[in-house]
Amino acid sequence: MVNALQQSLELARKTMNENLGGPFGAAVFDAEGNVIYVASNSVLGDHDPTAHAEVNAIRGACRVLGTHDLTGYKLFATGYPCPMCLGAIIWANIKEVRYGCRLEDAEEIGFRDDFIYRFIEGGRSDTSVLKIEEYGREQCLALFKEYAEKQKEIY
Repeated sequence: MVNALQQSLELARKTMNENLGGPFGAAVFDAEGNVIYVASNSVLGDHDPTAHAEVNAIRGACRVLGTHDLTGYKLFATGYPCPMCLGAIIWANIKEVRYGCRLEDAEEIGFRDDFIYRFIEGGRSDTSVLKIEEYGREQCLALFKEYAEKQKEIY
C-alpha cells in the first residue's frame, strides 16, 4: 500500500508539473500490495475529460492483466474519486479504495466534483447541469433484444 501511495504521488507530481493534468494519481495493486499499474490525471495533455488518474489506472491494469475484471484488486487515489471514477471502479469490480485527500480538499483548490454529486443526489433533474431525456427507445430496445438473443457475455 505504501508503494502505491508513493508511486501515485510521484507520477501525479511529475505530470502536474508538466501541465498534463491536476494533482491526481492512482494505482491498482493486489492483495499483497504489489502495484500492477500506476497512472496520473492526463486531462490537459490528452485533451480528454475522462483521463482521470483512476480511469487511466484501471485501463492500464486491465491491459497489463488482459482482463476487464479487477476482482480482488484494490485502488489507491491521491484524492477521493469523482462520480465518474467511482462508476469506473465499481464497473471494474474493485471492492476496496483508499484515498488521500477529501472532496473538500479538492474543492478548496478549485475542483468541482460537488456539483455532480448534488446532481445525482437530487434525482438528476437539474437541467442547468444536464438536460437528459429518453429518445428512440423502440429502436434501441431492438438492439438490446438482439444482444440478449445472441447470449453475449454480460459484464
